[in-house]
Amino acid sequence: MKKIWMAAALLAAFSIGAEATENATADVAVIGAGGAGLSAAVQAHDLGAKVIVLEKMPMVGGNTIRAAGGLNAAGTPYQAAKGGQAALDSAEIMYYDTMKGGHWLGNPELVRTLAERSASSVEWLVTLGADLRDVGLMAGATLPRTHRPTGGALVGPEVIRTLYTASKTRNLDIRTNSTVQEIIMKGGRVAGVKVKDKEGTYTITAKAVVDAAGGFGANNAMVSKYVPKLKGFATTNQPGAQGEGLTMAEEAGAKLIQMDQIQTHPTVVPEFGEMITEAVRGNGAILINKDGKRFFNELDTRDAVSAAILKQKDGVAYLFFDSDMQKSLKATNSYIRQRYCLTGATLDEIAGLMKVDPAVLKATMEDWKKAKSSGNDPFGRTDMPRNLDVGPFYAIAVTPAVHHTMGGIQIDKKTRVYDKSGRVIPGLFAAGEVTGGIHGANRLGGNAQADIVTFGRIAGEEAFVYSKSAAN
Repeated sequence: MKKIWMAAALLAAFSIGAEATENATADVAVIGAGGAGLSAAVQAHDLGAKVIVLEKMPMVGGNTIRAAGGLNAAGTPYQAAKGGQAALDSAEIMYYDTMKGGHWLGNPELVRTLAERSASSVEWLVTLGADLRDVGLMAGATLPRTHRPTGGALVGPEVIRTLYTASKTRNLDIRTNSTVQEIIMKGGRVAGVKVKDKEGTYTITAKAVVDAAGGFGANNAMVSKYVPKLKGFATTNQPGAQGEGLTMAEEAGAKLIQMDQIQTHPTVVPEFGEMITEAVRGNGAILINKDGKRFFNELDTRDAVSAAILKQKDGVAYLFFDSDMQKSLKATNSYIRQRYCLTGATLDEIAGLMKVDPAVLKATMEDWKKAKSSGNDPFGRTDMPRNLDVGPFYAIAVTPAVHHTMGGIQIDKKTRVYDKSGRVIPGLFAAGEVTGGIHGANRLGGNAQADIVTFGRIAGEEAFVYSKSAAN
């Protein structure tokens, strides 16, 4: 599969030889080399900090490298260039969409920071060389604000390519195969980290530590501890998403919040475990059950769509689209070449492959076109960009899988970590999926990339400021 090839290529491109085991000193130690960790490291370095980045896996990228849909941002020049509804977007609308999408459980201060600084995150990445000029619509968003590479290509590899290139250019000290075992505390404040690599164990003395170790979506024992009904669920996460960053932070005194808020992604291919980007639905695809019928608003929030699919026969639905939709989104190029994707020249042929009644499928598609023409969809979908009547037709069986852990370390808008008594832990900062309070009960597609870059940069800024003040 293309994604396996891509992973191998990225492993070769982004792997870095682990440093020899010896104690070291830094202004800022960053745990994790995903999007949040690399954003923090580049930002702290550019402000003047000596930074060491520690990544337990043999390559950088974390879950970020698997991200598909895009990066949400409001009020960007790329939305203005697209025109139409996209040009009407604002931080206030993004704030409302995010709060609503999270069922109003998000921390308003954090959500407002995410929305207000999202546009500058896109510009920062573009300045570093990223291609994020394509703008699309994803579920839960009122207006198009999902920024992605030209033609709708996958966003994660682009973000990591950009940040890794920036790290190399700056000669950042990034150590892979290096597992942080402990956040060292002395006198109630951060003093560094204990690290284990292939050679042994050593200490990095640091004035500030940024915990960007990611979530725990690949640790089903931990997932099912907080949400028992998810026991045995597949996951879209990379194997390293085990939650150690949460455990270490808690041992250092940090408070964990909303740990039972765990999101499933609705469109994951059974047995293959491949996530189909939400942008496919955003560009016009629909969901059809094994009876050949639509059953829900495809652009509702992920939790709602996941629940609706699980109610269908065998807990599975087909993601259905046509050639017109496929040509509009580069991300589909890899999907249609896989053996899990059914392809039919006509509706009769695709219905046969789906094992549904052709007459029912044809009636479903006629109903879809009528709803699009009238602007009155019985399931409440307002964005219906295509008739879906241009062969060949494609269908991919999908079901929900564990995708994002919204709970985590309690932080404020400066990414400072709080203890169980409500006090800031001096010198400890956190960003990305290891934190809680930003996405509430449900994360909107595209908001993870906005989260990791926005709060990663803030963590880098604040860690730098703290490290310099602690030195005096």
